[in-house]
Amino acid sequence: MYSPYDFNQSIAHRAEYVEERLKAGMPVIGISFDQGVLLFTIKRTQRKVFEIYDQMMYSAIGNQADVEAVRLASIDFAHQEGFSRSPDDVSIQRLVGFAISPPLKRAFGDPMTTPNVLRALFAEIGGTPEKDQFFVLNYDGEFSNHVKFAVAGGSDAVEDAMRESLAAHDDVPDLQTALSRAREAVRAGLRGRQGDEEEEEEGGEESGDALEKALEKGEIEAAILERNTPRESKFRLLSASEIN
Repeated sequence: MYSPYDFNQSIAHRAEYVEERLKAGMPVIGISFDQGVLLFTIKRTQRKVFEIYDQMMYSAIGNQADVEAVRLASIDFAHQEGFSRSPDDVSIQRLVGFAISPPLKRAFGDPMTTPNVLRALFAEIGGTPEKDQFFVLNYDGEFSNHVKFAVAGGSDAVEDAMRESLAAHDDVPDLQTALSRAREAVRAGLRGRQGDEEEEEEGGEESGDALEKALEKGEIEAAILERNTPRESKFRLLSASEIN
């Protein structure tokens, strides 16, 4: 007989499994700047930042298959919504809250299915920086809404360190300043993860700058949604020269 206790234990074990898998994920940071919205991360092989619709983009950490499944589901919903209603009706609130979150909740609560290994960050550009929105979506379907900036990391320690770094600034930056702040926030997050790993390994020695170490096996990927571009698409991947 399957009791409520068994169900709670199953949920706890599933959460532990996913959290352990997410620990190694490279953080994602979203920042509003004067002319748009920035998503910043470190990729190893696969692309990690994608356009979802005219004014929305997405990035995530986790299992690549789950990241891709959520990306495709988001694109399908946004375009169907835009076609059947109006492009103006396609919002990040409806996308995350009504299209993507419920299936993730059902999958996480079903002990007979494999849970999604994913923590995602969605960004939507507004008419001004104050109207930009970020939604962070968790593997269990829970999500939170943010303004100014948002972070998605592999652990609480990583996310707390990145938030602390970004919260030290209260102005609206330009793009280069936003890139610099994102880089420093990722460095702080990776340093927090490095500290966790060193605590787990007794006698471990400090291994230098966490960001430079991560860039030995990967590279920075960043993309923006431009607020006042004459181009039809607001989305643009930044070149290496712009990032550097």
